[in-house]
Amino acid sequence: MVSVAAHTSTGQHEVTSEAARRRTFAVISHPDAGKSTLTEALALHAAAITSAGAVHGKGDRRGVTSDWMEMEQARGISITSAALRIEYDGRVLNLLDTPGHADFSEDTYRVLAAVDCAVMLLDSAKGLEPQTLKLFDVARGRGIPVITFVNKWDRPGREPLELLDEIEQRIGLRPTPLNWPVGIAGDFRGLIDRTAGDAYTKLHRTPGGATRALEEPLDAARAAEVEGAAWEQAVEELALLDEIGADYDEESFLAGKSSPVLFGAALPNFGVSHLLRALVTLAPAPSARLDASGTPRPVDAPFSGFVFKMQANMDRAHRDRMAFVRVCSGRFDRGMVLTHAASGRPFATKYSQAVFGAERQTLDTAFPGDVIALVNAQSLRVGDTLYEGPKVEFPPIPSFAPEHFVVARALDSGRYKQFRRGIEQLDSEGVVQVLVSDVRGEQAPVLAAVGPLQFDVVTHRMEHEFRAPVELSPLDYSVARRTDAASAPVLHGLSGAEVLTRRSDGELLVLVHNKWRLKVIQRDHPDLLMEPLLAGGIEEEG
Repeated sequence: MVSVAAHTSTGQHEVTSEAARRRTFAVISHPDAGKSTLTEALALHAAAITSAGAVHGKGDRRGVTSDWMEMEQARGISITSAALRIEYDGRVLNLLDTPGHADFSEDTYRVLAAVDCAVMLLDSAKGLEPQTLKLFDVARGRGIPVITFVNKWDRPGREPLELLDEIEQRIGLRPTPLNWPVGIAGDFRGLIDRTAGDAYTKLHRTPGGATRALEEPLDAARAAEVEGAAWEQAVEELALLDEIGADYDEESFLAGKSSPVLFGAALPNFGVSHLLRALVTLAPAPSARLDASGTPRPVDAPFSGFVFKMQANMDRAHRDRMAFVRVCSGRFDRGMVLTHAASGRPFATKYSQAVFGAERQTLDTAFPGDVIALVNAQSLRVGDTLYEGPKVEFPPIPSFAPEHFVVARALDSGRYKQFRRGIEQLDSEGVVQVLVSDVRGEQAPVLAAVGPLQFDVVTHRMEHEFRAPVELSPLDYSVARRTDAASAPVLHGLSGAEVLTRRSDGELLVLVHNKWRLKVIQRDHPDLLMEPLLAGGIEEEG
C-alpha cells in the first residue's frame, strides 16, 4: 500500500519535472515588425502547423492563425492576444501572442504578467521603435529577461553593429549575439552560429516562405569560396565581437542586464530555428512566484493560477466567455473544483481548453507555465486567482492610465438590456475601462482607453456580437489620476475636472482636461490626492 506522503512526493516530483520542461514567453514589438509572422514561423518550425500564414492571406496562403477577429484580418494588425502551445526538442513552449498596436498595449501588459521571458522583435531597418521601448520598459519593470530577434534581414536595413550599439546605448542592455548574418540586410546569405564554433549555414528560400527554409551547412573554406566579400566582412565583424567580449552570460541575461541577439527573417523562415533553440536552452523555466503577501509560492505547491485575459464570443456558435489562466503551481486536471479567491466560491473546471486563435482543443492536464482557457467563466475577471487547498492570492494586474474618453449611449433604447450586457462584458475583458457616476447614470457610462482604436473595437463588437449599436461622444479630457473619497467632492466641483468610479475595482478617478490644468489644480489644492496611474510600465510624469 502506497502511503499518502509517498503519493504526494511522487506528485510533487512530476510537477517539478514538468515545470522544468516549460518555456513560457511573449513576443513584443512595434507594429509591422513582423510579430504575427514570427509567431507562425515558430509554430511551423516546431511542426505545430504545416504552413505559415502572412498577415493578409494571398492566393492559397491563409491568414495568420493567431489573428482571428474580423477587424484584425481586415486591418492586418493584432488586437487580441492568443496562446500557442507547441512541443519542441522535449520542451513545451507556451507562446503568448500579444497585440502589436500601441493602442492595445494594456492587453500586452497583462500578457507580460503571465510570462517568464520575452522576445524583443526589431525591424532591421528601424531598430528600436517607440512601442518597442514602451513594452521593453514593462518587461524590465517585471524583471523579465529579454531575447532580441532582429527581423527582416532579407530586406534593406541598417548595419548589424550599429543595431547592437543602439540596443546598448538606448536601453542599457549589453547585446550578446548568438549568431551573425553573412550578407548585408537585403542580401541575406546565411548565418554563422557563434555558439557552435562559428559553424556556417547557408539559407535557401522556399516558394512564398510557407514551409521551412532549406539549410545547407558549409565549412569555412567553402563558405569563403561561395560568399566572397560578404564572408570576409562577417569574419571581421565576428573578430571584433570576440575582442570586446560580447559573449552570452547566463547570470547577466537572467538579471536583465544583457540580451542574447539573433538575426533572421521570419517571412522566409530564415534563422527561426536558431531562435527556437535559444528559447529551449536559454529561456528560464517557471519558478516560484510571489503571492500578494510577497511570499514565494513554489511550483510544486498545490494548484494555483491567475487570470490574465478574458475573451468573449471566440466561438460564434456558442457565444461563450473564456478566461485565460496562467498556471503558477501544481498540477491541473480537467474537472477539478478550484476556489475563486475573490469570492471564496468553488469554481468547476469541466470545460478547459488549449486555444490558439479560433482553434481550440480539450486540455485534460496542465502544469506550471501552461495556459488554460476556461469556458463559461462568467464569475472571473482579469487578475483573479484560482487555487486548490490553503488560500493563496496573487497581486492584481495594474490598469494603464487612460488618455482617451467617450460617453457611450445605445442607439436603440429598446435594446438597453443588450447594451448594458455588452458594456459589462467589454469591461470585464479589459477592452476598455468603464467609468460611472450618479450624475451621468448607467445609461451613459464613460469609456476610458489608452488608444482610440480601442473604441473602434467597442463599436464593432457592440454592433456585431451584442446587436446593440452604440453612439460614442468624445469628452474633452486627456489625463486621469487616482483620488479618494475625501478629495473627490472638491475635485468634482472644479472647472475642467470630473470624478468618476471605475466599475471594475471601485477606484475613484479624476479626469482633467489636460496636464496644464492638472498642474494648476495641484498648485491651488496641494492637499488633494491625485496619484499617477501606471503608463506603459512606468509611472506617468506629472
